[in-house]
Amino acid sequence: MSDGRLSINQETVKQWSLPELAEGCAKAGIDKVGLWRAPVQEYGVERTARLLSDHGLSVTSLCRGGFLTAIDPAERARALDDNRAAIEEAAGVATDTLVLVSGGLPEGSKDLYGARERIADALSELAPYAAERGVRLAIEPLHPMFASDRCVVSTLSQALDLAERFPAEQVGVVVDTYHLWWDDRAPAQIARAGATGRVHSFQLADWITPLPAGVLLGRGQLGDGSVDFRALRTAVEATGFDGPIEVEIFNEALWARDGAEVVAEVAARYAEHAC
Repeated sequence: MSDGRLSINQETVKQWSLPELAEGCAKAGIDKVGLWRAPVQEYGVERTARLLSDHGLSVTSLCRGGFLTAIDPAERARALDDNRAAIEEAAGVATDTLVLVSGGLPEGSKDLYGARERIADALSELAPYAAERGVRLAIEPLHPMFASDRCVVSTLSQALDLAERFPAEQVGVVVDTYHLWWDDRAPAQIARAGATGRVHSFQLADWITPLPAGVLLGRGQLGDGSVDFRALRTAVEATGFDGPIEVEIFNEALWARDGAEVVAEVAARYAEHAC
């Protein structure tokens, strides 16, 4: 039985257009969705907002901003401009949460510390801009296998070290089970995040092996892998978090199936493994 907190992230049913997502989730009795920028841009921000409102759907997050590690001044300026646009888009679809994937090492660099400091510098410009528009920035730590090319922030501790330089209502973190399930320090860091109200998003996906050649698409359906969802949900809810819970799965096998069947299965697996 669903608890009413389930949100379907758009990437879980990537085969669906935005109108199909809106209609399919509404038919399934799910009233929350997480969105990605590219399809929102293609459909139009204002049209997206109207479409979802017409179907009684709220937007739990927009993904993604970030990629803030560039050294070159021109690249840095472009990244900041893109993130300002992402903030405007988040406000336009009426979500209060923009997910940040921070960025990997610049070409030729091995300086993880320097890359993280450049993220902090960027946040000092972006956080007030977002706050003025009612948007929170949520730093998402990614599994360490993505540290070189996608995200130098690999643990909740690293994410919080950045977030805690800013007011909690401006910068927090994403707790994503796929990226954090392996870390025995995660429960303590979830508590740390909760103590200052910095759990801004909670996302679910399972860890399955062997990983595919394109590891980015290796997320599993809930219950198919190694993640103890109830334990992580218990840790998150012990902080007082009672917000939406997004299921975000990048998986080509799911994308090849009927979208309505996938959403029904997600809802059933969520009730079985995460409630």
